[in-house]
Amino acid sequence: MIHTKVSCGDVSFKNERPKLVLFGAGKIGRSFIGQLFSRGGYEVVFVDVFKPVIDALNNRKSYPVIIKGMKSEVLVIENVRGVYSGDEQAVISEIEDADILAVSIGQNGLPSAISLIAKGLMARMHKYGHWPLDIIIAENLRNASGYFKRELLMYLPEDYPIDLLVGLVETSIGKMVPIMLKKDMDADILQVFAEPYNNLILDKKGFKNAVPPVDGLFPKENINAWVDRKLFIHNLGHATTAYLGYLFNPNFIFLYDALAVPAVKVLVRKTMIQAADVLMKKYPEEFKKEALIEHIDDLILRFQNKALGDTIYRVGCDLKRKLSAQDRLAGAIHLAIELDLPYDLILNALVSGCHFRATDEQGNRKNDDVDFVNNYMKNGIESILTEICGFDKEIYELIFKEALKMDKKLLEIK
Repeated sequence: MIHTKVSCGDVSFKNERPKLVLFGAGKIGRSFIGQLFSRGGYEVVFVDVFKPVIDALNNRKSYPVIIKGMKSEVLVIENVRGVYSGDEQAVISEIEDADILAVSIGQNGLPSAISLIAKGLMARMHKYGHWPLDIIIAENLRNASGYFKRELLMYLPEDYPIDLLVGLVETSIGKMVPIMLKKDMDADILQVFAEPYNNLILDKKGFKNAVPPVDGLFPKENINAWVDRKLFIHNLGHATTAYLGYLFNPNFIFLYDALAVPAVKVLVRKTMIQAADVLMKKYPEEFKKEALIEHIDDLILRFQNKALGDTIYRVGCDLKRKLSAQDRLAGAIHLAIELDLPYDLILNALVSGCHFRATDEQGNRKNDDVDFVNNYMKNGIESILTEICGFDKEIYELIFKEALKMDKKLLEIK
């Protein structure tokens, strides 16, 4: 392996070294956001609920990112430390003089983080006056800035000038980070595996301050288009691979197992292209066919990265979220209907997902996935389409007929 020591350059901000306060010391936080900003000259202060990781960061002041690609490489990410999220005053103090803030904790953790950020914003205004703070929302979440603003306003006083002092920067997170095996986490609590890809697409219009001079940041004028590209091509292609691969062979473990089957690979690609057609009609000024096909083929190549070892379980689990109305499959179908475009291949992937029962290395499934089977799927595919996917049977009668036919065929195959 090649070991590369990462050190920071000189950047002149309010702090002697510019400081990123990053909520979330998980895989994306460490391998992607933290890595980019550390290499870009920032001190990175992680805020997290998991105290063992925070303690390890403070003891070592660095952590390794294991790059899984054509060649093995270890990046040693330095100029980092941690703050336990339970130490409220310490977190507020870090926010007070942060040059920029980022959040990468997953949707379930956002409400508690936002309430703490609001306190930090108030303390910051009392200390420094009108010094804006940009918040990079590194979450796979549509309309993330609107959600974040609504939540912040619940905790801020009515006269707080949020539009003046807070930049809400949406992102499109395309980096793939697999679930790590227990033995890997036991070997080093701070190490994280990731692919070489390091492009962070973000909303140029969301910044109140200048876009940070960090390599790997790609500001876009129309962030909604790029968030949808991530959701309806990358995430959709990921899920389609997992669901079709599992149906072909429930014993498959890795994504590359599924894509080694020519019929599966061809159908995954066709499904992604169907979604690309929807995107092109939605955003004709942003996307062209040739570029989207190139993106799809690059994604399929990345999905087959054996060194990354991404599992069908990781990519396909969390069914109630991934099959929900605004997410990768049902969301693409809703958009296709709105634009009067075909969606049959996407619907086939969704119906296949209803039969997804893959487990982790211990043979377990998420509690929500068990609930999906026991309390939704037991009532049939119509229950999923209505209660999870958000389709009204009276309005979308054709979808129900098509899905029932697909479901019947799948049951016959099984």
